[in-house]
Amino acid sequence: MRKRVRRCACIHEPDAAAQACRLYDLWNVNAPRVSLPAIRGNAGARCAIFLAVVAACIGACGRVGPEPRTRAPAHTVAPEPRPVRHADFGTAHPGTEARRIADWVMDSGDNSNAPFVVIDKVAASAYVFDRDGKLLGTAPVLLGLAIGDESTPGIGDKPLSAIRTEERTTAAGRYVGELGYNLRGEDVLWVDYDTGLSLHRVLTANPRERRTQRLATPTPLDNRVSYGCINVPVRFFEDVIRPAFHDTKGMVYVLPETRSAQTVFGAYDVDSRAHREAALQTAAVSQSR
Repeated sequence: MRKRVRRCACIHEPDAAAQACRLYDLWNVNAPRVSLPAIRGNAGARCAIFLAVVAACIGACGRVGPEPRTRAPAHTVAPEPRPVRHADFGTAHPGTEARRIADWVMDSGDNSNAPFVVIDKVAASAYVFDRDGKLLGTAPVLLGLAIGDESTPGIGDKPLSAIRTEERTTAAGRYVGELGYNLRGEDVLWVDYDTGLSLHRVLTANPRERRTQRLATPTPLDNRVSYGCINVPVRFFEDVIRPAFHDTKGMVYVLPETRSAQTVFGAYDVDSRAHREAALQTAAVSQSR
């Protein structure tokens, strides 16, 4: 009797196919002999033989086929921590907030590779940096008479005689500074042109205000006298401000005195940022092992 074996779907796997064929031969040897005419005339017999062969092939595939591959779980790898960048104050001793903001400016690149000035209103001090965060100079400053961090709407269009005492504030904020000229034809560093806020040489037109003497005292308590502008010593303007902003714009950061610097600038502590990123990197490395 001629044997007929249906090729199964796993024929491309020689081991599985060979075993299926051997199982069929074993079944065929042990099964009761049935004549070919009897099989041909018996639909039930033909169906039984077909199902037996299919079952043998499926069984062979299940036992001999390759084990399913499992993909290793993916691990999230934290990026390498960014190098910490600090402002270089040299031998100067700034207040905590002034140092924090200058460090943040350098670490975040907020100055866009431009020179920048940090005005600490609480300490009545100015710090001027080059584009790389190196201190170019520091000096005391005179500020607006009134305490506050906001400008009165329309203040830039008012004559000085119309500005009330409580409106004489030096507004906090982040400004793009640029050298220019005021109505007297004097060169100044415009901080906020629309509100008339500028940084300029100390004005001495009114002797009763004693502005030069106020700059010379060691305390910042008597440095509130202007209508809002930032007054600096003449030599400081000539030797530091003008060269730093010559033919370029820069950033001016006026620190707040009634709010936090984080609220005004969206700043962060540089060292805390570095510690957080290092901790994330360490955790990611441990997880991947």
